[in-house]
This record gives sequence, structure tokens and C-alpha cells, in this order.
Amino acid sequence: MKPLPAVASKAPIKFRIPTAENLVPIRLDIEIDGQRFKDAFTWNPTDPDSEVVVFAKRTVKDLKLPPAFITQIAQSIQSQLTEFRSLEGQEMYTGEKLVPLKLDLRVNNTIIRDQFLWDLNNFESDPEEFARTFCQDLDIEDPEVGPAIAVAIREQLYETAVQSVTTARESRVSKKGRRGAEHVTASKAGGTALDLMKLFGGKSNVIRKRKEWDMYEPIVDLLSNEEVDALDAREERNAR
Repeated sequence: MKPLPAVASKAPIKFRIPTAENLVPIRLDIEIDGQRFKDAFTWNPTDPDSEVVVFAKRTVKDLKLPPAFITQIAQSIQSQLTEFRSLEGQEMYTGEKLVPLKLDLRVNNTIIRDQFLWDLNNFESDPEEFARTFCQDLDIEDPEVGPAIAVAIREQLYETAVQSVTTARESRVSKKGRRGAEHVTASKAGGTALDLMKLFGGKSNVIRKRKEWDMYEPIVDLLSNEEVDALDAREERNAR
């Protein structure tokens, strides 16, 4: 991964997810007549809305789902895209900001847990490249794991960007304590952004704090088919 060095800015910028590609994380969890469909992926918000319906029809056909799923899938995607588009053009703040991201995923038979700091001021960062490198370094062979990691990262970055919009909106309403309200720095994650960037060279969007290397090293577990079946059954019961 070779993202460009971050350049901190205290001035507001227009809303976007702090990554090289401004892709929207989409998560579907739809149940119709006892049949459930779950999926997570990214979507280019500049694609025509008609593509949503085409995607829904193709998904239903490929997975042999009942036709009723077409409308539900299309509506769910459209709703999430509408929420994203409602934020475009609004102001948000970045500044010197490192935020902790966590991975706690199960993809098929693979469980992934990890924790690291991500530089929100680096708009050239690439969750997909990070996920590919992660899987290569840890010898993860399941091709579905990488995309799931990338989506999980984008979801957290999206949530943080939305919070930045809220902060910018509140700062315009009240000028009191503005400097403290606008910027939540990495000091809340255990050290200043400047100190951490000096320690690790300031060239990567991902940082692992030295004192936590042993505590938060990546964990990858492979489950047996019996363990997966038990987890699926438990999740199904909880969903109901």
C-alpha cells in the first residue's frame, strides 16, 4: 500500500468517504416468507439508478430467489444511496485525525479479528488494497474474505464521515468551544496524531500502536463445518 502522505487541514471540505474511490458500503438483510438473503458490497454512487434494478434482477436470477426479492433488494439499495447522496455537498472536517477501526468478521469458515488506526486525512487510502494485502500476509485463501474486510472498513469510515458532518453543522450553530468540537484527534486513541505519524514515518494510512502490537495482532481462525452450522443456527434464532 502506497497512499500519498496525509496533509492535515482544519478548513471544512465537502462530504466524502476518506478513500481514493468514493464508494458506498451497501448491506442487505432481507427475509421473505421464511427465506433470507444477506449480502454486503460497495456501490458507485454515480451509477444510474436504473442499474440498481438491473442488479436486483440479476441477483435474484443467479441465486434463484423468489421474484418478490427484486423489489426489496432494489428498495434497500436505493434507500442507502439516497441517504449517502443527501450528505453530498455538506461540509465536514478532517484535520489531524486517526481513528481506531476494528475487524470482527465471520466469512464462511473464516473468523477475522484485528484493530488498527486509520488516517482520515488521507483521501488516497484504499481499503480494497489493504484487504488484499491482509489476506496475502495471513495466507487467507477464501476469495470472499477480502471484499468483506474492505466493506467493513468502508462502513466504519462512512460512519465517521457522517459524524464529521454533524460536528461541522453543530460548529456553525455554536462558536463556543469550536476548536475542541471540530477535531477529535488521535489523542483519544492513545497518542497524538503527530507523534504517531513521526513514529511510523507518516507514509501509511494504517498504524498499529507499538504498545498494542502484541495485544492487537491480527487473529484468523478457521472453523469446522459443524462449528459454522452451529453459529448459523444461533444467528438465525437471534434474528427471529
